[in-house]
Amino acid sequence: MSDWTNVIQATTMHDPISGAINTPIQLSSTFNQPDFDNFGHFDYARSGNPTRESGEAAVAKLEHGKHGYLFSTGMAAISSILFTLSAGDHIVVSKHVYGGTFRLLTDILPRWGITHDMVDFSDLDAVAAAITPATKALYIETPSNPTLHITDITAVVRLAKVHHLFTIADNTFLSPFLQKPLDLGVDIVVHSATKFLAGHSDILAGAVVVNRSDLADKIYFIQNAVGATLGVLDTWLLLRGIKTLGVRMTHASRSAQKIAEYLAAHSKVTRVLYPGLVNHEGYAIQMKQANSGGAVLSFDVGSEAHARTVVEALKIPVFSVSLGAVETIISYPPKMSHAELNAQALANVGISPGLLRFSVGLEDTDDLIVDLEQALAQI
Repeated sequence: MSDWTNVIQATTMHDPISGAINTPIQLSSTFNQPDFDNFGHFDYARSGNPTRESGEAAVAKLEHGKHGYLFSTGMAAISSILFTLSAGDHIVVSKHVYGGTFRLLTDILPRWGITHDMVDFSDLDAVAAAITPATKALYIETPSNPTLHITDITAVVRLAKVHHLFTIADNTFLSPFLQKPLDLGVDIVVHSATKFLAGHSDILAGAVVVNRSDLADKIYFIQNAVGATLGVLDTWLLLRGIKTLGVRMTHASRSAQKIAEYLAAHSKVTRVLYPGLVNHEGYAIQMKQANSGGAVLSFDVGSEAHARTVVEALKIPVFSVSLGAVETIISYPPKMSHAELNAQALANVGISPGLLRFSVGLEDTDDLIVDLEQALAQI
């Protein structure tokens, strides 16, 4: 079954009672039990809810996974995965990760005796050198936020298996419509479902998908114990958003490719980071493991002052945090997604003072290019 059909099939549930094609919204925190000794499938909504269960089944199907879990935010999903670790455990993480993940790893987990090393995952020797007897997992984000750094998923999985580690992949930037890490051997896939999965800037959500039953049991235990679950109404909105995932990702990715090529040729732009460009360092790997370069790119205009000028001159994009929506969003990573990093840390991961992140929406591509042209002309 094609991904186009799979998206619709996964999100169109036929209610067995009414025949409704949209998932019913079950607004109940608790459920009546058949009798004193026999409890039903649902008892308390933190542990399970019919609407959330439908959403979890949908994201699992999209990622070709067996077990799906929905959380209140993307960071709740990432945190719940890492909370399966214990004091004394160690994890090797790509140095190109979202600022919120960086904050969790550096400011919270060390308090509980969970340590990490951050390395460049394009250098597998460096990854291997960072593995210790205490290491439990390898964590990647590909493409990364906001530098669009590409990690060879298959190569990392191969290394993990040699050392008997499990692998975690943040698939937020591409969504399962463009990339399926589980098919490449990854053990756990995580999303900020706020972004492309939901796609409309109207909810916060996180998703985790796995195939291994042992990992599924651990993640469900944390989900139930901590209780950072996705609410029923937000689950319904997530399902509605996913229905258009295919058309949104296709249009936005085509637009991003055209915009990246335009910016790469512009005299006011010092560099463009987009894995769909043939001169991108990770282009060959991206084309091997994904269906396109995706809908997000970053470009450098040389300085913070120039970045400020461009943002203030643009008329179509929203200047905001987040990405993956129907509207184009331009962000300034040093003050937004990666504000937790100091100047040295930003430089270490390639986030320069003039870098802007551009999440392409569903507007006309040529309109966006015209808008960029007039904004860049002002620096």
